[in-house]
Amino acid sequence: MNTMPQIPNLRILFSNHPNPSFFLSSLKPNPILKFNNKIPIKRTKSPSSSYPFFTCLSSNKPQRYNSKSFINPNRRISSSKKMVDEAEESKKLGMVSGFNKKRAEGRDKSGPKDLKLKVRKLNPVNTISYVQILGTGMDTQDTSPSVLLFFDKQRFIFNAGEGLQRFCTEHKIKLSKIDHIFLSRVCSETAGGLPGLLLTLAGTGEEGISVNVWGPSDFKYLVDAMKSFIPNAAMVHTRCFGPSPKTDMVLLDNPEKVNDQIKLINDEVVKISAILLRPETRGLKDEFAMKSSDISVVYICELPEIRGKFDPEKAQELGLRPGPKYRELQEGRSVKSDLQDIMVHPDDVLGPSVPGPIVLLVDCPTHSHFQELLSAQSLVNYYAYVSEEKRKIVNCVIHLSPSLVVNSSDYQKWMSRFGEAEHIIAGHEMKNIEIPILQSSARIAARLNYLCPQFFPAPGFWSLQQTNCSNEGTDLKLCKTISAENLLKFHLRPYAQLGLDRSGIPAKAGPIEIINDLVSEIPEISDAAKQVSQLWDGEDENAGEGITLTESDKNITEEPWLNQNALPRCLESITRENVEIVLLGTGSSQPSKYRNVSSIFINLFSKGSLLLDCGEGTLGQLKRRFGIQGADNAVKNLKCIWISHIHADHHTGLARILALRRDLLKGLPHEPLVVIGPRQLKRFLDAYERLEDLDMQFLDCRHTTEASLASFESNYNNKLNSYEHPDENKVENSLFSKGSQMQSLWKKGVSTLDSNISYPVIKNLKNVIGEAGLENVISFPVVHCPQAFGVVLKGMDRVDSDGGIVPGWKIVYSGDTRPCPELVEASQGATVLIHEATFEDALVEEAIARNHSTTEEAIEVGNSAGAYRIILTHFSQRYPKIPVFDQSYMHKTCIAFDMMSVNFADLHVLPRVLPYLKLLFKNEMIVDESDDVEDAVTLAA
Repeated sequence: MNTMPQIPNLRILFSNHPNPSFFLSSLKPNPILKFNNKIPIKRTKSPSSSYPFFTCLSSNKPQRYNSKSFINPNRRISSSKKMVDEAEESKKLGMVSGFNKKRAEGRDKSGPKDLKLKVRKLNPVNTISYVQILGTGMDTQDTSPSVLLFFDKQRFIFNAGEGLQRFCTEHKIKLSKIDHIFLSRVCSETAGGLPGLLLTLAGTGEEGISVNVWGPSDFKYLVDAMKSFIPNAAMVHTRCFGPSPKTDMVLLDNPEKVNDQIKLINDEVVKISAILLRPETRGLKDEFAMKSSDISVVYICELPEIRGKFDPEKAQELGLRPGPKYRELQEGRSVKSDLQDIMVHPDDVLGPSVPGPIVLLVDCPTHSHFQELLSAQSLVNYYAYVSEEKRKIVNCVIHLSPSLVVNSSDYQKWMSRFGEAEHIIAGHEMKNIEIPILQSSARIAARLNYLCPQFFPAPGFWSLQQTNCSNEGTDLKLCKTISAENLLKFHLRPYAQLGLDRSGIPAKAGPIEIINDLVSEIPEISDAAKQVSQLWDGEDENAGEGITLTESDKNITEEPWLNQNALPRCLESITRENVEIVLLGTGSSQPSKYRNVSSIFINLFSKGSLLLDCGEGTLGQLKRRFGIQGADNAVKNLKCIWISHIHADHHTGLARILALRRDLLKGLPHEPLVVIGPRQLKRFLDAYERLEDLDMQFLDCRHTTEASLASFESNYNNKLNSYEHPDENKVENSLFSKGSQMQSLWKKGVSTLDSNISYPVIKNLKNVIGEAGLENVISFPVVHCPQAFGVVLKGMDRVDSDGGIVPGWKIVYSGDTRPCPELVEASQGATVLIHEATFEDALVEEAIARNHSTTEEAIEVGNSAGAYRIILTHFSQRYPKIPVFDQSYMHKTCIAFDMMSVNFADLHVLPRVLPYLKLLFKNEMIVDESDDVEDAVTLAA
């Protein structure tokens, strides 16, 4: 019996097959995916050696996968008999497979669930209740903070800006009991985290959780647009209570409305109502001139009154025996006396009642909104100056309004109307930028910066030494306020605890304390940091061997074809002001404590920048990396945003970036930003633009493939010729003339209308990337889900000091994918290949089932294509801090971390830093971060 070669972590070997294309002939996981059977294979001097050969195979039964896409006969032989047995069994069953065809074609989704809202048994008597500040955006100033209204059986969230679910993971706030989400405005600032939050709720438990989302304008179409990337969008019940654009009619079915106060929830635990604020233009409310996002809300939360103490002696005097009737009276119901022919009412046996606590949440975004706030008749009974019999005592007012409004004298006078109420200022305050809200990731960033500041620069802000702010708030002219802090509470029940509670506010640890802890934990890290700096000084070619490494770390031997010291021509004499890759998010599926979701910032310095993918929280990550002002400049100078596919972890931060750019460039001459993405994304962006203008032009990825761009050039030149010779070739020069390249592309799903619309956008794209020093931005199809793409960025050639031509650099980003021929072909000669590596090598079957790649597969793609450097990213959140990898084949590779900044002038050093990173995390365990994560990760992957 012939013995099959055994290779670590590989399941099936395909080598020397006489006809590899046989396996590929019938597969079409993507409408425009072209399988290239002529895969370049590197040859060595030895005729007995061969290099990775790739086969892309499919099956409709992903649970039985036992294959590996790449093989390398030069790998060390493993003694694992189990792998051989699995391979032989798969051969017999004819189940040789390399990707999940159903998933690639979008046929793996279950039908939509029609989830009912859960009916919870409430406890109005002995309940715990408080409001709590969830400090999302307090440090980055990029999104509205959220507020949690907590009851022991229910949760209410006010505003769901970007980073909310990551914040809740960090601070162990359970989302499973959230029944209602209220938006104070419907815009990216307050709703940017909604898609990610809904994905998490949809994946909680076996059936998912249904939730009501309330807002002052009709955003049902936005939620409907989310169905392309939220499988169970039916679990979202939109409750819109604002006016329609053309009338003053309230959209909510049969609302109870008193004056301008709209009753939303009224149960035995809480009553929540809303007052709409609309900006006034020239003294008139113009519904036609307003966008949906212009309407804001004051939410009023009223708890029921606390009944007086029950007096059993009075009950007995009225002829009641001890028993269930005592309880009914305490719950406010009248009962018949046992011994007398009378009805006994609660007031007969209860002491004086205490009014229930009242909390107001005020979002007054502009001075024009304030005029309507000032005149709101429904608020009159909540002011301190009204008569006692009408007055409702407000205990706490949480102001979400910006400081420009809150600090105005008119607003302060209005605040003073509430008497002794506590005023918590939760709008953006500059002092908060000094205190990181996501402390776990800030701690990792500080440790990485200590070890290797070249690849992990200090955050754009974080200098607690300069923070000199009182936690007691600021005494304004007319009333005292409290500055909001992260996790600050105001207790509502039990009544004895009514008031502020700072006990849950996280302790603040600065960089000095973090580094002291690090040196205490890993004493050898100090020497390691010195050795890392020597990598740039060139003082120690063997730096890394002196630190305490494992045997596998030390035994790094180069493959025959690899010479990592051979600098590519494109990097010769390159400056630090040429190009830098900033990994803003390196996790998959959903944000975690240590890794945000996918986003890569390509910094071209004075020539502008690009974003490759834009997961939720991308703007916050930019601000953590570059600071508030630096991030604003980066957003203003964006030339293009490219999105790989429709999954939520790759694009839900897009609207926030676009909205900020719109605001920053308002009044300045500029072009709309080109967004390149899969066609499903356009529907979502169109829905968002009904809420607020995003100032963008959309371009389908299919129009930026190499064939499409070549056809554009050809047809554009023909069009110019037709202007010079208008009577010639009127039909033949048509975009879809018979036999043209675009005719072939059209047959694969690109319509004539789409292509004609795309012409001016492609022309604009050509101009802006040319200004950025790029020769082209080319998309190519990959194997993950329908309309999934990777991208190639090609820098322009330059002239060296001697007048010679230096070829331009090349960046390739895989997006999410299985290893595939199109990716290998696109990556040929790449300066940097940024490749997803969601799973460790041992989980190849799971990688196949979900159409992702393992670490070794990603490296094999880079080796096969001859990439100079490989950066691995998009790690499963099962690896909280550092993924599992075999360092023995990482010669040209490095692991990405959030905020990692790789300047092309430093690429020669990149792989040599890896052993030190492994040292930094040597004590870390691989653990799941929360009970809520696993199912949601599976749903969103």
